[in-house]
Amino acid sequence: MSKLTFTPKQIQFLKTNPYVKNVSEKSITYSDEFKRHFVSESLDSKTAKQIFFEAGFDLEMLGESRIKAFSKKWRKRYRDNGVLALKDTRQGHSGGVRKTELTPEQQIEKLQAKISLLEQENELLKNQNGARRLEKNEKTSEIFARIHKMKKDGSYTGTIVDACDVLEVSRSGYYNYLKSSDTRNARDEEDQAWRTKIEKAYSYRGYEKGSRSIVMYFKNILGITVNRKKVQRLMRKFNIFCPIRKANPYKRMAKATKEHRTVENQLERQFDQGIAHKVLLTDITYLPGADGFLGYLSTIKDGTTKEILAHYVSDNLKLDISLNTVDALMSAHGATLHKDTFIHSDQGVHYTSPKFHKKLIENHLGQSMSRRGNCWDNAPQESFFGHLKDEMNYENCTNLEELQATVSDYIDYYNNERGQWNLKKLPPVHYREQFLSGIA
Repeated sequence: MSKLTFTPKQIQFLKTNPYVKNVSEKSITYSDEFKRHFVSESLDSKTAKQIFFEAGFDLEMLGESRIKAFSKKWRKRYRDNGVLALKDTRQGHSGGVRKTELTPEQQIEKLQAKISLLEQENELLKNQNGARRLEKNEKTSEIFARIHKMKKDGSYTGTIVDACDVLEVSRSGYYNYLKSSDTRNARDEEDQAWRTKIEKAYSYRGYEKGSRSIVMYFKNILGITVNRKKVQRLMRKFNIFCPIRKANPYKRMAKATKEHRTVENQLERQFDQGIAHKVLLTDITYLPGADGFLGYLSTIKDGTTKEILAHYVSDNLKLDISLNTVDALMSAHGATLHKDTFIHSDQGVHYTSPKFHKKLIENHLGQSMSRRGNCWDNAPQESFFGHLKDEMNYENCTNLEELQATVSDYIDYYNNERGQWNLKKLPPVHYREQFLSGIA
C-alpha cells in the first residue's frame, strides 16, 4: 500500500465522493458499487487511472501505488470468484468476516462465473489452428488482434490484464496496438499497393526473381528506387518465395581421350580484369525438356561485363556445339575482341579436342582451362547456368526449335533487362555501354 497519508483537508474532500464509504489518515474504503464499476470499465479496456479520474478522484492525492494495489486486488477477486467477491463482507467496517455462508444459489452463481472465465481464457489460448501460444508460432500483433476481437464481440469478459498474463504479452503493448490502428491500417494499404508491383516484377517476362532482381527491375525498368529490405519484408508478408538454386544433377563431361590435351590455367580466378571482351568463359549444360527431349546449351560469357556474347543450342553433344559457339562469337563480336582475348573452360572433351584448339588458333584466340574437377575456376559461367535453370521454363520444350526460341528469349532478357547487383544494378549490356564510355 502507498506510504502517502491523507491530510484532514484531503479526508474531507474524499468523503464528498459518492464512491467512498470511509476514509482515514492512512486508508480508504470504496463502495461495492465502485468496485463493480471499476471491473466493468476494465472489461471495456479502460486503464485504472482513467477509471479513477472519471470517478472524480484526484490521482496525485491517491498515489499511483495505491491505485495499482486496489486495481490488482479487485481484478484478482473478480477473476477467482466472480462479481460476488467484490462485495464488502465486513460488519460495521470492523474487519470481521461475516459468519453467514453463501446460499446454494449464490454458490452456483459464483462457480458459474469462474467456469465461464476459465473457458474464455482457454479459448484465448487457442489460435485459429488450435495451436498454443507456448509454441511461439504466433506473432504478438496477431495475439493483440485476437484479444481485441474477443473483447469486442463479447466472447471474453475477463480483464485485459488477465488476458495479457495468460497469453504472455505486454499489457502496454496491447494498448499501443489499439492506439496505432490507424497507422497500421494505412501501412497495410500501402503494402497492398506494393504487393501488386512486386508480384508483377516477380513474374516479369515469365522468370521468377529474388529480392535483388526485383530491386533492379524497379530501378532499370520503372525508374523507381526501393530499399531491398522493404522488398524482403513484403515478400515474407505475402509469401512470395524466391526461387532456390537447384543442384546440378548431371555429372561432368567424360574424361578426354589420350589424343586430347589440356592447357595451363591462365585465369587463376581473375574473372574481371577490367577489360571488356578479353576474358571469355565457356561451358555446356544439359536442358532436359518434356516427353523425353534433351537439349544442350553452349555459351560464351564476358568475365568483366557478364554479358553472354554467344550461344548455341543443340539436341546432341557432338563437338560441333563448341565449334559453332566460337563461330557465333566471331560473327557477332570478332571486330571488338581484345588483342589478348582468351577463352577459359573446364577440361571437358569438347575443349581438349584438337579441332577446338585449331579453331581458336585460326581466330587468334588464346586458351585457358580450369583445374580438373574444380568448378570454382569457372564460377561465373556456372552461376549463369544456375540462374538460367532457376528462371527459364525449358522443361516444357518438346523439340529443338522450341528450346532455341526459349533460350534466345531468356538470353535477351538476361543481357538487356535483368540487372545484376555487382554491375551497379544494371543489365550487362547497359553496364558494358557505361564501361566502354568510361563511366563505370
